[in-house]
Amino acid sequence: MGKIATFSTPLLFQSKPLCFSLLFLTFSLLLAAHFTFSATKCLFRSSPFDPLQGTLFSYPSSYGQHKHAIPTTRSSCTSPISFSDYWQVSDEIQSLLTPPPPPPPSLRFLQRNAATFGGNLTFHERLSYLKNADDHGLGIPCGFFKNFPISSFDRDAMEKCKGVVVVSAIFNDHDKIRQPVGLGSKTLNLVCFFMFVDNATLDRLHFHNLITPQKSSNKFKIGAWTVVRVSSEQLYENPAMNGVIPKYLLHRLFPNSKYSIWIDAKLQLVVDPLLLIHSLVIKDGVDMAVSKHPFFLHTMEEAVATARWRKWWDVSGIRAQMESYCEHGLLPWNSDKPYPSDVPDSALILRKHSVPTNLFSCLIFNELEGFNPRDQLPFAFVRDKMRPKLRLNMFEVEVFEQIAIEYRHNTKIQQGGGRPRNRGSSSALFDNGTYGKCEGYLLDMWGEVESP
Repeated sequence: MGKIATFSTPLLFQSKPLCFSLLFLTFSLLLAAHFTFSATKCLFRSSPFDPLQGTLFSYPSSYGQHKHAIPTTRSSCTSPISFSDYWQVSDEIQSLLTPPPPPPPSLRFLQRNAATFGGNLTFHERLSYLKNADDHGLGIPCGFFKNFPISSFDRDAMEKCKGVVVVSAIFNDHDKIRQPVGLGSKTLNLVCFFMFVDNATLDRLHFHNLITPQKSSNKFKIGAWTVVRVSSEQLYENPAMNGVIPKYLLHRLFPNSKYSIWIDAKLQLVVDPLLLIHSLVIKDGVDMAVSKHPFFLHTMEEAVATARWRKWWDVSGIRAQMESYCEHGLLPWNSDKPYPSDVPDSALILRKHSVPTNLFSCLIFNELEGFNPRDQLPFAFVRDKMRPKLRLNMFEVEVFEQIAIEYRHNTKIQQGGGRPRNRGSSSALFDNGTYGKCEGYLLDMWGEVESP
C-alpha cells in the first residue's frame, strides 16, 4: 500500500512571534520608502548621499532670512524628473566647458547711444526684429544703449565667469539674500553666484552688518553670492524694470558663460544648479527651461489677473499691449502648439546661451521696456513669432516647488516707480463687454465662433 504524502508547515509560519516580526519589518520598510519618496515628490536622485557643502553663511538673527516662507500644498506629481549621479554630472559639464569649445554662432547687437537703456523702440520696430532677426545687418537691439553702471572690478569678475552662472537681483530692498542649499562639494568651483543690488538694498545689508566696506577691494561677498552694486538711479525709475536687465540680458552681462540660472530673490534654491542644468536643459537638448504657470494656460488670463490685482498700475497700457499682440497674431493656447502652456512661472529660468535663447531674451527685454516689466505678458507672443524657433522645456509646477522655496517680499511696494494708481479707472481689462482687437482671441479661448 502506497504512502500518503504529507506536507509540514514551513518553520517560518510555525513561530507566530517571528511571523509577526517579519510582517512588522516589511510594513516598516514600505512605510519608510513611502515617506522617503513622497518627501521629494517630483525629484529622484540616483545618488541621494552626494557630498554637500556645509553652511555657507551665518546670518544675524535680526535679518530674518527664513521668515515668511510660502507653503506648498501639492501632493502629487505628473512628470517627475530624475537626476544623474552628481560626480558624473559635474564631470560632464566640466568636459563641456574645458577645453573651451569653438565659439558658437552669435548674434550681432545693435550699438548706439539713446535716452533709455533699451533704446525706446516703437512697437513696429520691435515687430520687425521678431520676424526677420537674421536679416538685420546692423544687429539686434538688446539693451546697453546706455552704460550699465557697475564698477570695473565687478565687470572684470563677471567676464571671468566662464561656465555656469546663477544670477539674482534685489532692488529697493524688496527681498532678502538667501543662500542656496544642497550644493555639491565641487559646485562652487564650477558655478558663479552673482546678486545685483541697488543702494537701498546695500544700505540694508550694511545695517545688518552682512557686508562691511573694504579699503583694499570693492568686492562684497555674502556666502556663495558675489554682491554687485548697481547705480540704478542712472537706469529706470521703476525698480522692477531695473531688475529685468540682469534677468533677461544675462548673456550680455556674462559674455563668457555657457549656461545660466536666473532665480528671483523671493526664492531659495534647494537643488544643486549643476543637477538642474543637466536634467532640465542638457539631457533634454533644449535652449531654455521654465516652469508652467500653476493656474493659467492663456496669455489673456495672466493679463486679466495683472489688471484685476493691480500687478501693474496702468490698466489701459495693458489693454493696449494685448490689443497690439492680438492684432499681430497672438493666439490662445491650443494643443497644436508645441508647448504645454503660453504662461510661464518666470521666477526661475534655466538657459543654454545659444542663439535662439539669447535672441528670445533680447526680444523679451525690448517688449518689457516698450510696455511694462510684467514678463509673462509678452512671453508667448515673442516665443511663437520669433525666428529661429526656441527649443523650450516647460516643466511641471510640482517640480518647480521642489527646486526652490518661495518667501514673501519684505514689504508691499507700489509698482510703477512711485506713480499713483488711477483709482478712478476700472480694474477690468475690457470694460462694458468691448474686447477691441482681442475679440477673436477671447472667442477662441472661450470655445466660441466669431460672428462673420
